[in-house]
This record gives sequence, C-alpha cells and structure tokens, in this order.
Amino acid sequence: MGGTVKAVAVISGADPNIRGTLQFVQDPSRGATHVKGRISGLRPGPHGFHIHSLGDTTNGCNSTGPHFNPLKKDHGAPSDMERHAGDLGNIVAGPDGVAEVSIIDVQIPLSGQHSILGRAVVVHADPDDLGRGGHELSKTTGNAGGRVGCGIIGLQSSV
Repeated sequence: MGGTVKAVAVISGADPNIRGTLQFVQDPSRGATHVKGRISGLRPGPHGFHIHSLGDTTNGCNSTGPHFNPLKKDHGAPSDMERHAGDLGNIVAGPDGVAEVSIIDVQIPLSGQHSILGRAVVVHADPDDLGRGGHELSKTTGNAGGRVGCGIIGLQSSV
C-alpha cells in the first residue's frame, strides 16, 4: 500500500443548522481509517452514525441507500464480528448541539475493493441500538431514525 490516503465529507442536512466537516485518514501501516471532525446543529444526545452505500444526495440524505454492507451481515456495533462495514455506532452531541467525532475503524478503507470513497456518511436523528434493541429495524438499521445530515466522502487534496 502507498502513503496515507485522505478524504473529506462536508455534512449538511434539511435543517440548515446541521453542518460539519469530517476528515478520513487511512493509516497505511495499520489499514485503519480515522474519522475526525465536528458536526453542529444536532439535538443533544446520541445519534446513529453510518457509512451508506451510495454517494447520491439528489433526494437529500434519503437517496444514500442502505448501510454499506459488502459482506452481507446483520447490523451491529463497531466492535461486533457481525456488523455492516458501515456501522460506526453513535456520535454524541453535547448540550450545545455539537458532536466531536473521533472514530478509528478497520472496515472502512479509503482504497481497495471495499473502499468508502464516493459513498456517503450519514447522521441519524436517534441513537443506534447497535442491533440489540429487539425492534424490527434493529438488525438492519439499528432503529436509528431519520437521516438528519449527510455528506459524500471524496478524496482530499494533499495540498
């Protein structure tokens, strides 16, 4: 593998107050990707946070498709063996509505067969139950509710 690969996603939502920027940095030695940044304008508390299959925002965040799941697994927590590659758990917005994001994951590479480049990152209205909620949507979406913000993951300039 070559040097460090970097990508960026600019987050926006139907609510113009929801905005943010996330940087994705893949460490070539470990293969893990670090997602870091901040998203503001959220309701305080936890919000499901996922990579979705499509980088299509023609119908807002609703056209980004299902969770990125190349291995056809059930929904789960980031630490579970049985999980979608795009299952990144929850981010938590403080009382000011700002979520500071810092997640390191090995299933979201920026290169190779299962690259997340060109896909979307989505912030949901509600907490992700990590597949353990017993709701009919737990094993597919984590019952995380509507999509309040999203952005397409694109290569970042090295300049």
